[in-house]
Amino acid sequence: MSANTVPGHLSSKEFIELEEKYGAHNYHPLDIVIDRAEGCWVYDVEGKKYLDCLSSYSALNQGHCHPRILDTLKQQAEKVTLTSRAFRNNQLPLLYKKLHEISGLTRSVPMNSGAEAVETAVKLARKWGYKVKGIPENQAEIIVFENNFHGRTITIVSFSTEHQYRDGFGPFTAGFKVVPYNDVEAVKNAITPNTCAVLMEPIQAEAGILIPKDGYIKQVADLCKQNNVLFMADEIQTGLGRTGKMFAFQHEGIQPDVIIVGKALSGGFYPVSAVMANDEVMGVFHPGDHGSTYGGNPLGCAVACTALDVLHEENLVERSATLGKKFLNELRNINSTRIVEVRGRGLLIGIELNTKARPFCEALKEEGVLCKETHDYVIRFAPPLVISEADLNWAYERIKKVIESFS
Repeated sequence: MSANTVPGHLSSKEFIELEEKYGAHNYHPLDIVIDRAEGCWVYDVEGKKYLDCLSSYSALNQGHCHPRILDTLKQQAEKVTLTSRAFRNNQLPLLYKKLHEISGLTRSVPMNSGAEAVETAVKLARKWGYKVKGIPENQAEIIVFENNFHGRTITIVSFSTEHQYRDGFGPFTAGFKVVPYNDVEAVKNAITPNTCAVLMEPIQAEAGILIPKDGYIKQVADLCKQNNVLFMADEIQTGLGRTGKMFAFQHEGIQPDVIIVGKALSGGFYPVSAVMANDEVMGVFHPGDHGSTYGGNPLGCAVACTALDVLHEENLVERSATLGKKFLNELRNINSTRIVEVRGRGLLIGIELNTKARPFCEALKEEGVLCKETHDYVIRFAPPLVISEADLNWAYERIKKVIESFS
């Protein structure tokens, strides 16, 4: 047992050995074993402190263990946690109302994970295509984009362009047309009478924080409107304040037909996701068409309502815009031959390198800053939106030190 470990407790090394021995090897995490967390900071089992600059892939916009959300979780857990949708509960209607208020769309369907919400949106779009648009049965097509990331289910990886996500998992689900990202003409040329929807991430976060040119998203949304095609925005990572707006599509001043949210919808306490749409679209769902035992459960709904209140009442969307702009400008001032580009919006920022990013993330961990590589060559920074300017400055000094040391 490590000399730094409290008697009766395992060390980081021992926890890692257990995980490697008994767990599936479908992740390659940094070798830190987190024991507790608060706000923007986490602590490993030996008590070392780290600044979280990943936020569990933007699920922790409100920070770790936010006290208001924690109180809601405790209070609701003492009342009722699960009713299934066989019965009504007094928390789901409140979440419906809040989702309407933030989206402008009239109806929503609650799920648990982000992937479930994307699957729900795919089903919704197809049924709308058949029942409302009049597409011949089993002919509906959904346009998606190269380098997309919408989840890990068989249907979702069916339209991924990442080889590893598909390798060994066929046969795949048909009905998806993949086009280049940031190319309006490609979307225009792909639309046919059988196109029911376009599914897009307003910023491709997993692909390396790829931000489309100004006006692109609006042009795609306009094409959809002109051709009676649903525009579906996957805001699971980019929504709920991450980019300096409540939703990333708001930077283009548009209104999607379908909005998909998850991750920060529960402030990191509980899996909650949702798909939002107007009456004409959501009206194609009838009892028995779709559902989830846990989707819309009172515990998740209560947590999500408070998580949304925290975003609004603590001005976290505005904080993301202000602090993100400053942080992005500082990162662009780092002088290193290793940097290809620094790009971002709000507190969603990527540093693309001309060499593998993993060693940089490992070195930053040693400096007390936690981040993660994506697509091999990009370091992703997405700290909780509750982060202070002082903590961001602290992180910047260490990021600058590490990147320049590799130069």
